[in-house]
Amino acid sequence: MDASGLPKSRAQEEWFYRRSGMMNRSPFMLRTDWYEPVLSEYLVPNLMAEAARDLGLEDDKVRIALANATLREGKNIRDWEIAAGIAATAGDLDKKKLLERARWPTIEARVRASTAEWHKLHVTQRPTFVIDSEIGDRAIFSGVVKLEPIAATLDSMIEDAAAYTAHAAHFGSPPAE
Repeated sequence: MDASGLPKSRAQEEWFYRRSGMMNRSPFMLRTDWYEPVLSEYLVPNLMAEAARDLGLEDDKVRIALANATLREGKNIRDWEIAAGIAATAGDLDKKKLLERARWPTIEARVRASTAEWHKLHVTQRPTFVIDSEIGDRAIFSGVVKLEPIAATLDSMIEDAAAYTAHAAHFGSPPAE
């Protein structure tokens, strides 16, 4: 998150977590130990997740482990060593190699580019889901966490893509001009 999305106080963050936890019927309360009002961004965990991808991980287990460590266990994932330890364990990676890779300028450039792409969506809530289809349809959910609207959208987009395929089988591709 960037500065505009961060809470302005620990009390504000606690309120948000209580509200979100109730809305989602969460069986646990998220922790606010991570919150530090002097920071305008939390770069280290994002660098660790991106470095893990760079080292071959293709899933989100490092990102999820870092989120759980801070939000459920109260660990300080802003600390390079702590974050590297959590990420290395989750991804079965060499901690020293991961820490070194996370500090590469190219890794930071990719994280910042991804953040810039997110800003171009002009959304204000987290989580944000962007679903693109092979036929050019796009759906954006900002702040929506319920499965039903997301699943219905996926079903619709899959049906539309199948219809395009069937149409192309019967009528061919559209004329060039």
